[in-house]
Amino acid sequence: MIGKTISHYKIIEKLGGGGMGVVYKAQDLKLDRFVALKFLPHHLSADEEEKKRFIHEAKAASALDHPNICNIHEIDETEDGQIFIAMEFIEGRSLQEKIKSAPLTLVVNWEEVKRK
Repeated sequence: MIGKTISHYKIIEKLGGGGMGVVYKAQDLKLDRFVALKFLPHHLSADEEEKKRFIHEAKAASALDHPNICNIHEIDETEDGQIFIAMEFIEGRSLQEKIKSAPLTLVVNWEEVKRK
């Protein structure tokens, strides 16, 4: 995938992957910015239920507005039927790297908890 152009995104590097997708850093050639593209794996793209779940994930994330959640730009499909989500690219360390460097702490806003 590296070096390939999909829609108006040029794939630059692989960022990671897991059971529900592979994420790449890409250059948005229309808006001249970096984005993250999450692809549903080929073996899941043929399954309509998996595609629905992936689309639901994109819709749910796009409805949220929070500093700790990346913005969803669009959801699209390649010519060969592979579905992907284009989202904000945020430079930084992976969660795995963060956990290895120091334990995570739980921050609770008790005033917010009391109001609920």
